[in-house]
Amino acid sequence: MNHNETLLQIMNRLTVGRSRFETDIDGLTLYRRESTTPPTSNFLDASLCLSAQGEKQVILGKETYFYDEKHFLFTAVDLPVITQITKASIEKPYLGIILRLDPHVIAQLILEAHITFKQNYYGKKGVAVGSINNEIEDAFIRLLKLLEQPQDIPIVAPLIVKEIFYRLLMSPQGERLKTIAAAGTAGHRIIKAIEWLKTNFSKPFTVDELAHMVGMSSSSFYQHFREIALISPLQYQKRIRLNEARRLLLTEGLDISSIGIQVGYESLSQFSREYKRFFGLSPSENLKEHGYQKI
Repeated sequence: MNHNETLLQIMNRLTVGRSRFETDIDGLTLYRRESTTPPTSNFLDASLCLSAQGEKQVILGKETYFYDEKHFLFTAVDLPVITQITKASIEKPYLGIILRLDPHVIAQLILEAHITFKQNYYGKKGVAVGSINNEIEDAFIRLLKLLEQPQDIPIVAPLIVKEIFYRLLMSPQGERLKTIAAAGTAGHRIIKAIEWLKTNFSKPFTVDELAHMVGMSSSSFYQHFREIALISPLQYQKRIRLNEARRLLLTEGLDISSIGIQVGYESLSQFSREYKRFFGLSPSENLKEHGYQKI
């Protein structure tokens, strides 16, 4: 049995009867879908994403990325994306693995392992697809097997996760991650800006203020932010606001005007207009689609 067959067998066993499995290993989530899905707006943390079976696409800005049994996808920063499972069936369900990346652990690993950078590397985008190698697949197999040996998780899981981060750094796509995660780089400053935006998305800001906060000139900050996130800081904030608004709308039972104010909009008409432009439905239409009649 090869690595992919072993991974598929373990994933089938662990996910049977569950569509989403938040495991006891920090940052590790497993997915099972028995049909394809429509494009859905999501917020994807900095993550390494694998598919033991099936195919998924991730859309960021104007670019589309696919990953399947032979390819992984990783995002080096937290990004608002559109995702869609494109290959799945009852006979061959989509079986996905997402491991959240910890930029602080990765930055420390770069220092500990004395990992060097390639000179003049220009791959600055915060998302990429790479080929899965035996080392990465083997490490994930060992990580998943720990879920059936829970007593070993506290000690062994952090070691395997660190190994996976190392394998990713040493892969052909690793240079992209190094230039973003390493302390002192422009990419590392962009991560700090993104962390601020995620926490303070309802607050108004200017590019100048955010650039000053992370110690960059406004022009350099704006350029690096767009290169990594593929959207501008204001577009990033808008997508966080709208994704949070949809979550509140469909899960918290709040009225539309209160949600708009809570996520940072002063104008209800602007909120409704931007919500419809992004999701294809106004907030009230979205509620009706899910069987609610709130206004």
